[in-house]
Amino acid sequence: MNDLQSLLTTLNPDAGLAERHVWLIRLFEWLRGDEKSVTDSAERLQTFINAVEAQPELQAKLQAWWQLLLRKVDITTLLADFGFAPRTAFTSELAERLRRKLLPGTPETTDASELFPLVVPSRFDAQWMGALEEPQIAQLTRLLTSQNELDTLHWQHSLMDALTYCSAQIRATGFAPEIRLRIDSSHGSQRAFHDLPSDIESLRGEFFRPDRDEVALQVVISQYRNRLDACRQAINGVYSHLDENGISIGMVFRLRQLRGRMLRVRELLDCLLSTTPAIAAQKLLVRRVITAQEGKSIGALISTNSTLLAAKMAERSAETGEHYITRNAVQYREMLGKAMGGGAVTAITTLLKYTVLGLGLTAFWSGFWAGVAYSSTFILIQLLHWTLATKQPAMTAPAMAAKLKDMTAPGALEDFVDEVTHLVRSQVAAVLGNVFMVVPAVLLVNVMVQLAMQQPMVDRAEAMHILHSLTLLGPTLLWAGFTGMILFASSMIAGWAENWFVVHRLGSAIRHNPRLTSLLGLARAQRWSGFMSENISGFASNISLGFMLGLIPAFTGFFGFELEARHVTLSTGQLAAAGASLGLEVFKLPALWWCVASIPLIGALNLGVSFYCAFRLALQAHNVSLKDRARIRSSIWARMRSKPASFFMP
Repeated sequence: MNDLQSLLTTLNPDAGLAERHVWLIRLFEWLRGDEKSVTDSAERLQTFINAVEAQPELQAKLQAWWQLLLRKVDITTLLADFGFAPRTAFTSELAERLRRKLLPGTPETTDASELFPLVVPSRFDAQWMGALEEPQIAQLTRLLTSQNELDTLHWQHSLMDALTYCSAQIRATGFAPEIRLRIDSSHGSQRAFHDLPSDIESLRGEFFRPDRDEVALQVVISQYRNRLDACRQAINGVYSHLDENGISIGMVFRLRQLRGRMLRVRELLDCLLSTTPAIAAQKLLVRRVITAQEGKSIGALISTNSTLLAAKMAERSAETGEHYITRNAVQYREMLGKAMGGGAVTAITTLLKYTVLGLGLTAFWSGFWAGVAYSSTFILIQLLHWTLATKQPAMTAPAMAAKLKDMTAPGALEDFVDEVTHLVRSQVAAVLGNVFMVVPAVLLVNVMVQLAMQQPMVDRAEAMHILHSLTLLGPTLLWAGFTGMILFASSMIAGWAENWFVVHRLGSAIRHNPRLTSLLGLARAQRWSGFMSENISGFASNISLGFMLGLIPAFTGFFGFELEARHVTLSTGQLAAAGASLGLEVFKLPALWWCVASIPLIGALNLGVSFYCAFRLALQAHNVSLKDRARIRSSIWARMRSKPASFFMP
């Protein structure tokens, strides 16, 4: 109570702008208390009301202070713009949130959207403000206002101005070229944005007319609502064409902002038409408190605006992943053959890696040229239509999750478990083909190097280093799991690159651009367009994977905690090279057998981690519930107990 008395004595409507706003901030700090009890805050507010009502002079000062606040502070920015980015761009909103986190705000402002977060900085404010009862709100309204009608009219004009500003923003965003050109014009929905200004002016004129006709008012309100519905349907049409036109995080951000503006307009309109203005104002301000809390999080901004982009990347990966799933014995044998081809090429990768290491370059350039070697051989595997086993899981996981869109269909769960068995068999075939082929291929390459150079692919010291680094007794399994995350990252880059290719219509540009067609010829331009459309995802995945495998150790080593990659096929090839260098005596070394024991575990972690990450993303993209996820796990375990062999042999 002493704190309240000292607070009331400092109330001064003649003080400067900053001092008046600081008093409001301190009042809310007192009302908030220790943020443990909503009831306590409501009782504190009642104590404040009773204390002011008991002192007529103090009540007059409070009313003068309140009228000055209404005149000096522009509340329309809080009603219309609060929670929205100023320039409808993702990067500008990200920079704005960083600024608000790093730099303090000032109460010396006439912008309500800047003052509001300083007054109500806690989510608890939404709780206690939302819990206030109607009699208490009415009592507070009488305490603050001496001329109720004028204050209500001021509030209604502010709401109408906010509606006008929101409508203008909706119209401007709907006219942005990247959205306007994607709206389906066959249904006339493009015209929906044109007439928003006339609708809002009709509403303004009818609402504030002295001899207002309620029937005519309802007509213009209905017309305005219908116009907003038409705008919403136009935006929904943009979403339906994202597969054809591609998507960017900037596009997602614009669409989310636009839909948010439409929801804000409906909220403001309901508040304007409410028969209890004070209660409507309370609910509106509570929602602004929640908006203020949501607007603080950088992670939430990135998450909400990247979810749809990630979903589209997952769907594009799903189309590719279908090619990696075998469902019968013939496809199983084909997968083995493709994997053996990939294993043979990986022997060349091993040779190129140790050739780069033998040059004695600095860490960066050694990692860079190793990345070039990895990428080039991975692309060779792709162009030969062979398989590198560990690239499969991140592609097949979205294909699997795509089958979970309708879990209520009869037999959907059983069909999905069948697909899981097909998938695991495919992964086993690919790993076996890679591993069993890379060993003889590396031994053959080593013989050729021995004949040509009179020395093995790796010297004895390097061979012992390989045995020391691949042993199960070291951090090999940790690095194998980390490599699984690298594999997942490369698949996301692949999906992003294909989406970028579609967004910028590069396939059509290669096929039809006059400069390119005159240079290449029409027939060759069409072939190049088809080739790039088919392979852009694979190129992005292979190049990114190769450079991550080569450069991550170099970059992390610079900071003193070198992260290494443990790729099952490459590790097997390195182990074979070490064995070829050491000769038959290597079989007597326990270190060899610890390394051999690590190979299947490396493969399992490579596959498991990358599949898990991609599958989790795809589940989120398809909104699979936690209940359905539990059903899936139990069904898979049941199949493993009843038919374990089905996961390994067709």
